[in-house]
Amino acid sequence: LGGGGCTLPRYVAATRPGSRQLVVEADAPLADLVRRSFGTTGFRLRVGDARAELPRLRQGESDLVVADLFESSVMPMHVTTLEWLHELRRLLRPGGTYVVNVADGKPLDFARAQVATLRAAFAHVVLLADPSVLRGRRFANLVLAGSDAPLPVAALTRRAARASGRARLVTGDDLRDFTGGAAPITDVTARSAPRPPADLFRR
Repeated sequence: LGGGGCTLPRYVAATRPGSRQLVVEADAPLADLVRRSFGTTGFRLRVGDARAELPRLRQGESDLVVADLFESSVMPMHVTTLEWLHELRRLLRPGGTYVVNVADGKPLDFARAQVATLRAAFAHVVLLADPSVLRGRRFANLVLAGSDAPLPVAALTRRAARASGRARLVTGDDLRDFTGGAAPITDVTARSAPRPPADLFRR
């Protein structure tokens, strides 16, 4: 959900041939550019708003749903809420996993609320981020994963330790403490996601 230039679908198609992939991208001109310039071998590409498309997608057949949803570098709030997750869960097979890319900076209020929202929707949740981001030193990405089945925490921790960029996996009590009492975001309480610093992409 949120394909952009479809780098991830092409990577999956190359490394896991035979995988069935559907990409939903809201930006029609961008989707057309992808089709013309790169093709869509290994995946299907559909134009539409991610939340509006959910009822049209096959239920209970997805092993993994990935959301990387931004409009002008800001997450649309209608894809950050508990109601959104309840709708999205219906796409997953039993034990399927939802992964979402979140952007935030100090004091990380939005990221904390997103963790709380996933924890309200899934039995198991983990957070992966650069330690400097977790300490609020810079605005950047945090990746969350949620599932009703236990997640491979040990394997993810090892992979994070071996990654070329620094990354820390936050789980269990540490993740609960990270939320700092933040409440889940709902369609009623949703306000606006944080906007990155104006000079972030000029560095």
